[in-house]
Amino acid sequence: MTTIKTTCSRCGDVELTPHDLALELDPAEDRGTYRFTCPSCGEIERRPANARVVSVLLATGVVYEIIRTDPITEDEIENFVSALNTEPNPFRLLTH
Repeated sequence: MTTIKTTCSRCGDVELTPHDLALELDPAEDRGTYRFTCPSCGEIERRPANARVVSVLLATGVVYEIIRTDPITEDEIENFVSALNTEPNPFRLLTH
């Protein structure tokens, strides 16, 4: 199993598996933030991840989510409401 070494602000160096981490990515950037719960003290830690770190974490199977930092526009809201009103199966919209 892959071991990922990182640092807890309280405990120092810790070893984790890819399942112990989560990666947050901004769609406009090539970097992000990873988070984990320290196995020793239980604190939730967040660390910046440059492009190289993001690449390594993704290659090892760390789960990720895309975080939008820009606000939703009025046009996006109107388009969504329109789609809800015209779509016979609104759950289908969740897959797009």
